[in-house]
Amino acid sequence: MFYFNFIFVQNTDRIATTAAERYLLVYMIAVLVIITSLVILFFIVFQKRKNKLLLEKIKQKQAFEQEIVLAQTETQEQTLKNIGWELHDNVGQLLSFASMQLSILKMQVQDDVKEKFKDTTEALSQSLHEVRQLSRTLNNEVVLNIGFEKSISNELKRLQKMKFASAELKIIGDKIEFSNKKHEIIIFRILQEFLSNSVKYSEAENLSVTLNYTPEDLIITAEDDGIGFDVNTVKKGAGLLNMNSRANLVNASFELISQPNEGVKMVIKYPFD
Repeated sequence: MFYFNFIFVQNTDRIATTAAERYLLVYMIAVLVIITSLVILFFIVFQKRKNKLLLEKIKQKQAFEQEIVLAQTETQEQTLKNIGWELHDNVGQLLSFASMQLSILKMQVQDDVKEKFKDTTEALSQSLHEVRQLSRTLNNEVVLNIGFEKSISNELKRLQKMKFASAELKIIGDKIEFSNKKHEIIIFRILQEFLSNSVKYSEAENLSVTLNYTPEDLIITAEDDGIGFDVNTVKKGAGLLNMNSRANLVNASFELISQPNEGVKMVIKYPFD
């Protein structure tokens, strides 16, 4: 009887001990889960905070860079405007005076000598016309007054007379006005930079510009049929960087496509929103 009671008490203590161990184990697991959850939660919050700070830093850097580009663009516009005025007022007047003097001199010589003045007179007259045309494209107020499409057309006509066999403007869709006139000037300057590079480097014979108006975007495609270049290896000069920076400034996408001996194509996608 005593032995039975002893065995019963021992088994009861063992059951009680086992229950306590289970309780302790459950308690420890619960504490471990809570601590692990807190660590994970802290890590997530820390990462979100870190990512937020990094994102804010990137945005601040982008905003700062945009402010610099905007300031540079405004300075360049004022410089171009001043050059335009100088060309129109000073150089234009000097050429006009030279043309007038040449006409007076032409009237004072014999008929057989007058023919020799013809080429010089025509060259002087053409130079005066080119200076006036160039002065207009450099002045943003004139560009805005003439209009975006007309300014591009005038620029192409000027370049065609200068060196190209053809320089065409094609318009697709119904015209949509720029809501922000500064963007109009910036887009025009990007296109003007491309055309200037074609004059200097492309050795092209033909130019073309296409304005494709869609309800959401204006897609501008400019092409030449010159010697081209490898866009992956070419050194990015101030001109290329300028075009890309200006496109970013107006939230437009900018792409330059070229291969050696295949000409150059520039595509700008400007959102109207």
